[in-house]
Amino acid sequence: MEQYNQTIALEFVFLGFSKDQDTNLYLFVAVLFMYLITLTGNTLIIVAIHIDPRLSTPMYFFLSYLSFLDICYTTSVVPQLLIHFLTSYKTISYNRCMAQLYLSFAFGSIEFILLAAMAYDRYVAVCHPLHYKVIMSRTVCMQLVLASWTAGFLNALLHTVFTVRLHFCSSNIINHFACEVLAVIKIACSDTSVNEILFLVTGSIVLVIPCIVVTLSYVYIIRAILRIQSSGGRQRAFSTCTSHLTVVALCYGTAIFAYMSPRSNTSPNQDKMLAFFYAVVTPMLNPIIYSLRNKEVKGALAKARGE
Repeated sequence: MEQYNQTIALEFVFLGFSKDQDTNLYLFVAVLFMYLITLTGNTLIIVAIHIDPRLSTPMYFFLSYLSFLDICYTTSVVPQLLIHFLTSYKTISYNRCMAQLYLSFAFGSIEFILLAAMAYDRYVAVCHPLHYKVIMSRTVCMQLVLASWTAGFLNALLHTVFTVRLHFCSSNIINHFACEVLAVIKIACSDTSVNEILFLVTGSIVLVIPCIVVTLSYVYIIRAILRIQSSGGRQRAFSTCTSHLTVVALCYGTAIFAYMSPRSNTSPNQDKMLAFFYAVVTPMLNPIIYSLRNKEVKGALAKARGE
């Protein structure tokens, strides 16, 4: 049996984005600004949905959970990233690294499944409007949310368990800004083939299958919209889907490019930029997209601000 001089690293060191302190200071200000927008925007959407009776529908029920999820996901990464912008030695303990890996992977997985549930909701609303309230009852909506959170946390637990089993004896330097699962297993000195196979299998389940659900939902939605005789009716029907479709394109597009493309075709810097976009930029854009494209959300946000 192969022996290792050191089976586990006590801490990991991130390379981050840059070694230049001035660059890191500019990045600190930019990321802090985006983080504050993310917290403020998503919190306002949650508050607006809960105080405005007009938004007590399944679509906004899912949106409130998406906003809460965005807050959780970006918070699992950004506070540590901000601290590391101001320090020259970017370290994280082994236990904290595994915790971050678990949480960020869980929240990312949940988002894919939740967006698929939201696409199904839009499909029922457009294609079966007369049965919408029956099909998308409060109980069904809650079950879909619970299913997405359960599946996401179980998926993350599976990956974390198999990552913990790895040996880290040759290097503790992670060419990333966070404990992202692919960046962590890359520095392991034991066999990672099981981890890579597991990533492809669960990626197909958590990312590809929800993507298929979204695609099929919008195929039926578009077919139903095209059957509407009046142009005004078509516009109203499609306007209820544009915000969600934009968010789906951002989330799924970035994730598929980052995690499902061949690893030989991507560089560490490209991986970092994609992960940064998904963990920092997308959670900031989601509330902006929904507030800009939806008059009801705009009105509720104005009410929440006391205007």
